[in-house]
Amino acid sequence: MSNATAKVWDPLVRVFHWSLVASFAVAWLTADEVQWLHEWAGYAAGALIAFRLAYGLVGPRYARFSQFVRGPSTTRGYAGDMLKRRERRYLGHNPLGALMVIALLVTLSGIALTGFMMTTDAWWGVGWVEDLHETLANLMLVLVGLHVLGVILAGVTHHENLVLAMITGRKRAAAAEDVT
Repeated sequence: MSNATAKVWDPLVRVFHWSLVASFAVAWLTADEVQWLHEWAGYAAGALIAFRLAYGLVGPRYARFSQFVRGPSTTRGYAGDMLKRRERRYLGHNPLGALMVIALLVTLSGIALTGFMMTTDAWWGVGWVEDLHETLANLMLVLVGLHVLGVILAGVTHHENLVLAMITGRKRAAAAEDVT
């Protein structure tokens, strides 16, 4: 196995990722305790998501949604290959990883939106908005857990440290059978 590496995730993607982790963690930990910090963490998450959506359209190759978001048949095929333990390695996000990125962004967008709604006169104290906000936050915890499990599984399967890759931006260079 070669020691060559490839640049995959640029600094803005990595700063976005870890900033979003931090803002969600702060918002979760301060819910019902430190309201002003909870709200500012939510605003930060919303701003980060807006940035990522724009960057997913105009950013460099591995930041673009068009590079890693795959269709349903490709994603199903990858999941089937995974169950058979013969999935190919992707230099960027694999199809299930891409699906998780979308699920995390959509769920966190819903959390940020409902959180903002609760600060307005029109929606303050509306029960279903508060319930949806809390339900989405709990769903986010489940998704984060699945995301971490997926990172561990992919890392073990393909013999690479994906957490380190999200810090350095570099992964093992692609082999001939890998998807770039």
